[in-house]
Amino acid sequence: MRIIALAFSGGLDTSYCVPRLSEQGWTVHTVYVDTGGSTPGERAAIERQALAVGAARHHAVDARQAVFDRFVTFLIQGNVLRGEVYPLSVAAERTQQALSVLDVARAIGAAAVAHGSTGAGNDQVRFDIAFRVLAPDIEIVTPIRDEGLTRERAIAYLEERRLPVPPKAGAYSVNKGLWGTTWGGGWTHDTWAGPPDELIEPPAGTTPCEIVIGWERGVPVSINGQALRGPELVRQLGDLSEQYGLGRGIHVGETALGIKGRIGFEAGAALVLIAAHRELEKLVLTKWQTFWKDQLGRFYGDRLHEGHYFDPALRDIEALLTSSQRRVSGDTRVRLAAGRFLVVGTRSPASLMDRKVATYGEENRLWSGDEARAFSRISAIPELLAARAGREER
Repeated sequence: MRIIALAFSGGLDTSYCVPRLSEQGWTVHTVYVDTGGSTPGERAAIERQALAVGAARHHAVDARQAVFDRFVTFLIQGNVLRGEVYPLSVAAERTQQALSVLDVARAIGAAAVAHGSTGAGNDQVRFDIAFRVLAPDIEIVTPIRDEGLTRERAIAYLEERRLPVPPKAGAYSVNKGLWGTTWGGGWTHDTWAGPPDELIEPPAGTTPCEIVIGWERGVPVSINGQALRGPELVRQLGDLSEQYGLGRGIHVGETALGIKGRIGFEAGAALVLIAAHRELEKLVLTKWQTFWKDQLGRFYGDRLHEGHYFDPALRDIEALLTSSQRRVSGDTRVRLAAGRFLVVGTRSPASLMDRKVATYGEENRLWSGDEARAFSRISAIPELLAARAGREER
């Protein structure tokens, strides 16, 4: 029997894939890639589920640091928000999961890799592109997509064989990772429907507080003076944000397939870090550094979201982002309250806001009033000429 490595989440679709692939003659090795959204108990439950539905062997890969270093760092430095609201909670994780599954596949001598994506979403594109680019010699098998399987049929299939059905298999899909949690299915398909109360319960009796996030070259490195590695910093900030009900939202946008998609999300750590980073950048970067970073950050996020992480253009953008962050070091002070946050202070040794030069709206030391008057007069010339030409046309 040939060996196949299956990207396994423990959910309904991948639970279906294990016995289905076994029936087709494969020796199935399940691969769970931890991208930061599970507890030790949940990881143990995922392994039990894999073995219970027939996996020959289960592999667990800790990819949290890889996700932070390879993806999250650049998503922060590029201030990437899809549709100005959504911090790409899933896209980075899926690409890393594909990379890690391939590593396991190579190690066990697999002839094929498999994933449980449907034919209607972005994940299939993200997995397929990574597999095709990095391992064109390995077959890609996709039972859910190929069979057009519904959740109801998958549940019936497992029940008929007396195999365990994952909890909440019939409700909606949930993806929890380092960069946030997303919800799909059910209410998300109706653009007039809001999320159920269980997903948006307000925080109970939280007292406002302030935290200080330390930064080095555009990377968060500490909270309240405590140095933390990237994944741990995001986790701690995520736990704190959850207590305050921060980072909840709904996003409607373009999918890789050209159709509209809608998701709910909770990504407090991501939104706080991006907002704080942007405010620190405003203090230390020039106008045109910020302008070009905004353009390229948007493009970078679009490509990553649609599965094109391996486009060489993204390596070029990463090089620019890295260069732009040389002076983005300092501290940001963030106030947290129930359901909202505000970046209330920034400081940096590279600050361009120098009171010895000028104070906006009050006084200046590098130019005189006559020089300011002349600057304003000259600045008006393009609009003056355009207005004059318009009057002459009439």
